[in-house]
Amino acid sequence: MPTQETSGIPSLSSGSIEQPSAPARRGPALRIAIYFLIALLVCGVVWRIYSQKQAAQQAAASQAAALLNRPVPVQVAPAEQKPMPVYLTALGTVTPYMSVTVKARVSGQLLPVHFTEGQEVSAGQTIMTIDPRPYQAALDQAKGTLAHDQALLKNAQAEAKRYDALFAAGVTSKETMETNQATAGQYEGAIEADQAAVEASRLQLSWCSIQSPISGKIGLRLVDPGNIITANTTNLVIINQLKPIAVYFTLPENQLPSVLQKLSSDKKLSVDAFDRGDVLHIATGQLLTTDNQIDTTTGTAKLKAVFDNKDESLFPNQFVNIHLQMEDRPNAIVVPSAAIQSGVQGSFVWTVVKDAKGNSVAQIQPVKVALTEGQLTILDSGPAAGASVVVDGADRLRPGLPVTVSVPRQRTSQQNQKSAQSPQQGNLFAAPQASAGGKGHSKEQQ
Repeated sequence: MPTQETSGIPSLSSGSIEQPSAPARRGPALRIAIYFLIALLVCGVVWRIYSQKQAAQQAAASQAAALLNRPVPVQVAPAEQKPMPVYLTALGTVTPYMSVTVKARVSGQLLPVHFTEGQEVSAGQTIMTIDPRPYQAALDQAKGTLAHDQALLKNAQAEAKRYDALFAAGVTSKETMETNQATAGQYEGAIEADQAAVEASRLQLSWCSIQSPISGKIGLRLVDPGNIITANTTNLVIINQLKPIAVYFTLPENQLPSVLQKLSSDKKLSVDAFDRGDVLHIATGQLLTTDNQIDTTTGTAKLKAVFDNKDESLFPNQFVNIHLQMEDRPNAIVVPSAAIQSGVQGSFVWTVVKDAKGNSVAQIQPVKVALTEGQLTILDSGPAAGASVVVDGADRLRPGLPVTVSVPRQRTSQQNQKSAQSPQQGNLFAAPQASAGGKGHSKEQQ
């Protein structure tokens, strides 16, 4: 066969074709280089984050170290030594000393009343009148019957005397004499019945004039004049005695023995009545007595206090907070309740003292709380009178830390007056209770 020339064209036979090897050798090396660069980049980012975190921690530590030695601003108040009464507190209800619901004792038409609603009335004062004419007529009828029977009795007595004389002369029989004597006796009995009927009619007539049984304040009229009143059924008006006035309150049975002991020895226990918010002092009275039994459903005993109430500051059914004074501590150490802190070691306060350099520093002072009432706490042991105790800013304190001292803002004269009226005393004997106005009293005894 003739030979075909392929000028410039390489042979396509499989044996004569050779593949280039340089690209295949460069592929793995390139990938390793890329992976190495990525690893370096990741390490750089991690190092960058770590170094920034370390710098932030160092800055925070430096700032904390700077703040650690910076004086902490606190507010202080002095511990005081002063007389402090100790009270039992309870919720009380004002009740009239005496209360009378006036009803008619006879039936009839109500005439115009003789009082003004809300006025003061005296015992025995006529306040209402029921039409007396039917009862006057009944009285006149009873008197007429009495006069008739009195005349018959007089005649029967005369007949009996005549027959006694005739029997003595032997003219008449004994039976006739005894019959006339019995007739006279019957009229004597009729006379007594007639007299009783007259007295009953007179009494019915007197009941037509309704009088006040007690002295006190009369309430709103419950029946208008002109209505027909039914005896012992219709309520006409209510009269309450407000001077003096009573307050009933309850105490837990475990407090009753101390009250009875004080009542038997002192005879007079002072009782203060405060408003629903337990802030405004209303009146001062005395404990009268206790009930003769304990309520088994509540485990409480009822007590009664009496107030003069000359200014009528107490009103029936009013809710008040009662403070029953049990004792008086003449030299009690008193601190604000805000200064008391609690920890593992017990109760304590932060005090501000001077160090060797004359700087104010904070120190821990353990205390033993006797009782807490409102804004003041009485201590059995703790700081001396005049010591400065921290009332605000104690959460940042540690022993020996420098402090800058400020005094709490002075209260207004009105607030001071309220504080003077409201006893800032504790309750050594009472358990925590809730006030008529929703206020709670935290009391602590150790």
